[in-house]
Amino acid sequence: MNRIYLDNAATTPLSPEVLKAMMPFLMGHYGNASSIHDTGRDARRAIDEARKQVAGFIGAKPNEVYFTSGGTESDNWALKGVAYANRNKGNHIITSAIEHPAVLETAKWLETQGFGVTYLPAGANGILSLEDVEKAITNRTILISIMAANNEIGTLQPVAAIGALARAHKIPFHTDAVQAAGAIRIDVNAWQADLLSLSGHKFHGPKGMGVLYVRSGTRMMPLLHGGAQERNRRAGTENVAGIVGLGQAAQNAGMFIEENAEKITRLRNRLIDGILSTISHVRLNGDRGSRLPNNANLSFRYIEGEALLLHLDLNGIAASSGSACASGSLEPSHVLLSIGLDAEDAHSSLRFTLSEATTEDEINTVLALLPGIVDKLRAMSPLAS
Repeated sequence: MNRIYLDNAATTPLSPEVLKAMMPFLMGHYGNASSIHDTGRDARRAIDEARKQVAGFIGAKPNEVYFTSGGTESDNWALKGVAYANRNKGNHIITSAIEHPAVLETAKWLETQGFGVTYLPAGANGILSLEDVEKAITNRTILISIMAANNEIGTLQPVAAIGALARAHKIPFHTDAVQAAGAIRIDVNAWQADLLSLSGHKFHGPKGMGVLYVRSGTRMMPLLHGGAQERNRRAGTENVAGIVGLGQAAQNAGMFIEENAEKITRLRNRLIDGILSTISHVRLNGDRGSRLPNNANLSFRYIEGEALLLHLDLNGIAASSGSACASGSLEPSHVLLSIGLDAEDAHSSLRFTLSEATTEDEINTVLALLPGIVDKLRAMSPLAS
């Protein structure tokens, strides 16, 4: 069976070119980048090159790029690092109710440490109001953290406008760009971001590798203490192979973003239109226009998303019932509840996320199979009677 992979928001396959770049540093070039001998200097040069590649990918300076273990660490470090470094100025943080758990759970933990957090709601289209952000600012606000693109429904937030607002109030602005990376063009200066999180495995890089961009001059506390790696801000022996892979993935992704986005958007729209025109009682979640090119999140009333997901899997189609980080949870999606869905409709949601490798034939196969699966499940559902 030829499998169709439409769960690229959960993870993407490692690029062969990325693997090729990593291989020498998994075998012969095994030096510790902190060592001063030739083998160590080889590793250091490779890290420096990867830092330049990532900086070019997001419009930053190389010395503003810090390598981490992934998006979760980057988000934790951004919130905790800024909060504790600026505690003498205030204790108030602004974020949204639809952030990834890496931000939400960190914010909740900071509340136990004496910080106050405002969780802004998203509108029915999944987009925050700039007016709500401005109203939430107080003279004690020390950080605004709003994601660039939602990991479940794919909506794009007005991060450039939020960044400008934060800059006007002299408040550090962090954006979780984990889902945006590789899908849309990122520019930390256009967005006026002071901190930005990335995760390599979302754009064909290795798992376990991430980035935190920190604008020069931003007050930060280290998350990890120990050695002097990452300019004394992130201790621990560097994962040279992973860093090289992340750098190569960033360079690759940056080369064809607009071209890939155009193709993926066309296929995504075909998928959405095909589903809405052939299956009744379906809702598209999130804004139709202001969303990631590859994201289609829909609710299929009267059936469980998990059942639909399993039947698709049996037919060789990989999708998701929501965020991979929430897999196994019995609770309905906090994102879908936040934009106004009830628990029943939230549980009936399915997320399809495409990539540049997705083909028109694959979309046609999904559109051919999905109506029959939905009809079968609804015939068994007491909710549909």
